Amino acid sequence: MSETTPGIEAWKEHTSAFDRVQSIASTVSQPRPASYIADEAHVAENTARKHLKRLVDLNVLLKSERKGTTLYSPDPLHTRMQTLRDLLDQYDRDELIELKAELQSRIEAWRDEYGVDSPTDLRGRAADTETAAQTRDLRSTASDWELVRYRLSIVEDAIENYTTYNQDFRASA
Repeated sequence: MSETTPGIEAWKEHTSAFDRVQSIASTVSQPRPASYIADEAHVAENTARKHLKRLVDLNVLLKSERKGTTLYSPDPLHTRMQTLRDLLDQYDRDELIELKAELQSRIEAWRDEYGVDSPTDLRGRAADTETAAQTRDLRSTASDWELVRYRLSIVEDAIENYTTYNQDFRASA
């Protein structure tokens, strides 16, 4: 927490400790200990632990143990539902169908360009490249493909359940 830049100071001034801890913990790519999250969120470790416990209780984060250390990571179910809610807030049904077509087009383009059917197959090809740049390109594209495939699954869920997910229960109350 020794790093003090204007951006960090503004973040600390305008964002609560809880929100900073949630922001960091919800975006880690691998499980992290409270000390890491505290450092990144610019809070004391005890403060981070208190907020991390609350986030676990709220099913926003998962808690695991590795070699005696407690680690925290985003709950994939919470992340998926939040992404689904964001899509439904941003797009109507027709726009979701258009987004589905765009995502499908990207996947089809990768299949045609690389002559493989999946990101796993593309990663397999990365083992046989001649240059570091080719290897990096194939691995990066495979990662992008996985992300697009995941997003497509959420878009399809939003389309399939659009009416159910968008019911306004407040109108009947």
